[in-house]
Amino acid sequence: MAVGFAVTSAAEGNYNGNITWFVILSCLMAAMGGVIFGYDIGISGGVIPMDSFLKRFFHEVYIKMNEDTKISNYCKFDSQLLTSFTSSLYIAGLFASFFASFVTRVFGCKPSMLIGGAAFLTGSALGGAASNVFMLILGCALLGVGVGFANQVVII
Repeated sequence: MAVGFAVTSAAEGNYNGNITWFVILSCLMAAMGGVIFGYDIGISGGVIPMDSFLKRFFHEVYIKMNEDTKISNYCKFDSQLLTSFTSSLYIAGLFASFFASFVTRVFGCKPSMLIGGAAFLTGSALGGAASNVFMLILGCALLGVGVGFANQVVII
């Protein structure tokens, strides 16, 4: 259970700010930066243990997982290719957030948000249409670029 409190002053009536549609839309836009990051983490974490996903893209991990039933969950997915799939989002997001600060400073917030949105959309389409591991990793990297730009820009 969350508990909150508010501090009021004697000059409480002097504040004339209102909650407008612009304020609400700005808050929603800032919240979407965190939502897409959480969405990506949930999707990549939820799809990895699926048998159909492992059969199609990481067949050797699927075979190893089914051969040894005594293997622990910690060592179940011991594959550098699978690790590169999961970490490509985070690494691309890290480097994109550094690059996004430069783009935002030079060109402004709107082009940065457009670049991030286009990268996220392209990565989503590429990941959904992936027919091999390279397309899957490239899609996750583009999703990371979109998340990196969004997390750096939308809070401004």
